Amino acid sequence: MTEPAHRGRPTAVKIIIAGGFGAGKTTLVGAISEIPPVTTEALMTTASMAHDDASLVPDKGSTTVAMDFGRITLYQDLVLYLFGTPGQKRFWFMWDELCRGAIGAVVIADTRRLADCFGAIDFFENRRLPYVIAVNNFEGAPRYHLEDIREALAIHRSVPMLDADVRSRASAKEILVTVTEHALALRTGVRR
Repeated sequence: MTEPAHRGRPTAVKIIIAGGFGAGKTTLVGAISEIPPVTTEALMTTASMAHDDASLVPDKGSTTVAMDFGRITLYQDLVLYLFGTPGQKRFWFMWDELCRGAIGAVVIADTRRLADCFGAIDFFENRRLPYVIAVNNFEGAPRYHLEDIREALAIHRSVPMLDADVRSRASAKEILVTVTEHALALRTGVRR
């Protein structure tokens, strides 16, 4: 009688979810996490409104002030720990600590405010952390071809870009599979 093959412990990896204020980071973590997500949402106050341009997200009543955290078992032997960053510049001092040990990142792009992506893109490129761009298609927002967005953001062709609806579990899973495969391909030197 042969013993069943022993499976090792699942590999755990860290993925960063970044993007501008109100781009959908908390929503993505909440849509895919298999555990109740941990969020650090705080109510928007008059003081924060002086710093955060909420004109394009008028229904936004709260904002992340530290991080979001979630977990998803992507494959039987691969668990992703998701860390959502705060989008406002005044909280960027936390990004180095949040990114420590990460294998890759997702930059969520909002076509109403594409310029909000530049800070995250520069951050990940300067640290050589593999990333993908997920264009979150908000209702009523302008729609562009991905190649036009790539050109506007000056993103190299090797960086994966995909259309997304971060409210959708299926879309969130596609984003996470893409960033994981991209990061692993770069680590092993295998191009997709």
